[in-house]
Amino acid sequence: MKQRTIQKQVSLSGVGLHTGCEVSLTLCPAEANYGIRFRRLDLPGTPVIKADVSNVTTTLRGTTIRQGDAHVSTVEHLMAALFGLGVDNVLVDINGPEVPILDGSAIEFVKMVGNAGIVELEDEKEVFEIKEPLRYKDEKTGAELVALPCEKMELTTLIDFNSKVLGQQYACLDNLEDFSSQIAPCRTFVFLHELEYLVDNNLIKGGDLSNAIVIMDRLMSEEELEKLAAKLNRPSVKIDKEGILNTTELLFNNEPARHKLLDVLGDLALTGCYLKGKIVSTKPGHTANIQFARMLKKAFMEQKRNKDVPVYDPNAEPIYTSTDIAGFLPHRYPFLLVDKIIELGDNHVVGVKNITFNESFFQGHFPGNPIFPGVLQLEALAQTGGILALSQVGDPGNWDTYFLKIDGAKFKQKVVPGDTLLLKMELIEPIRRGIVQMKGTAYVGNKVVSEGILTAQIVKRKTEPAEEKAIAGNS
Repeated sequence: MKQRTIQKQVSLSGVGLHTGCEVSLTLCPAEANYGIRFRRLDLPGTPVIKADVSNVTTTLRGTTIRQGDAHVSTVEHLMAALFGLGVDNVLVDINGPEVPILDGSAIEFVKMVGNAGIVELEDEKEVFEIKEPLRYKDEKTGAELVALPCEKMELTTLIDFNSKVLGQQYACLDNLEDFSSQIAPCRTFVFLHELEYLVDNNLIKGGDLSNAIVIMDRLMSEEELEKLAAKLNRPSVKIDKEGILNTTELLFNNEPARHKLLDVLGDLALTGCYLKGKIVSTKPGHTANIQFARMLKKAFMEQKRNKDVPVYDPNAEPIYTSTDIAGFLPHRYPFLLVDKIIELGDNHVVGVKNITFNESFFQGHFPGNPIFPGVLQLEALAQTGGILALSQVGDPGNWDTYFLKIDGAKFKQKVVPGDTLLLKMELIEPIRRGIVQMKGTAYVGNKVVSEGILTAQIVKRKTEPAEEKAIAGNS
């Protein structure tokens, strides 16, 4: 699955639901791995906010993201539209603090993307494959979200507001290709008692009956209806036979459930990855959605890290044994810190170091509490990287590698006797003029124990005069 962006810029304007302010919004193409970001054009320095679950600051009546002093509210409908259409990379220019509510659905954003066109990029999508069930439940509200293994992304949403008017509903999206027609047009909804509270507390300055379905959960007199109409700047309001206070008909009998599914999709889009699995949500809300999104993001990052962990089969024949390695490196016991090489490619190498209590440095390094020194972990990584670098020269035994610098070194876990250290080195850029820059990661099991960026130089070893004579005599 390739990443996607839009082909050209496209804009629209509308009113923010809570601020009541007119807002202009422009979608701009972006390069691969840029993600979705919002740029506040109305603030000094035009700060950029990444649409990521880690940046969510509030879920009151919508989802708000913030970085520093800049924030954007009510991002969920736009995020759902982009995710539903498979668009991964977009810069959203906006001149206000809130995404326009429009008609309370995502359909206008879908039309925007359609007008802009979609372009496929070279890079692959970030995919989180659900391999085992993940569950979040809010005991107070009863909201529950579950992710289950599935060959594609599917969503099912069930709602129950204990309302005789609305009743229990559910909605399903078995294929994202149906998002535009089956989910995107479905509008947000609000109960009458909520509407009155929000209006009286000046919370939905941009709200009217054109951008929300109002559910009648109590009877109202004609006088009360007239007062409500005045508050909403409407000439009149009416009650239809289904208990819906509005001037339009429902698009689907289960439109509220479909809109809740839309909200779930928009909030989960903040994980920044495509979800390969079945998402079942019961009584969802933005708070529960975001908590579940955080859980998914954490599991995704763990899966991503584990994907990079080398697989070590002690029964497999190594590429190089310790004897072979001695032909590459000038190191010998007790300073040869690589026992064998199990992977070797054009741009990466994986070595193995078995940690035993018999290591000489354990006699003086934390006696009684043997810990493999962090600096020796870096040395072991460097020796492993040396195998990759020297494997690309004609006579590896006549070259040496020398450290130039170490950047970003981190030590995350203790390494102790009995551990098997997996040493992975990856070229960051091609070797030029003998300069080698590699990313090094050391693992014990599937845990990273140390890492860093190592830079070295490979240098041709000088031959001794006696060796020169011998070479000349044999030539």
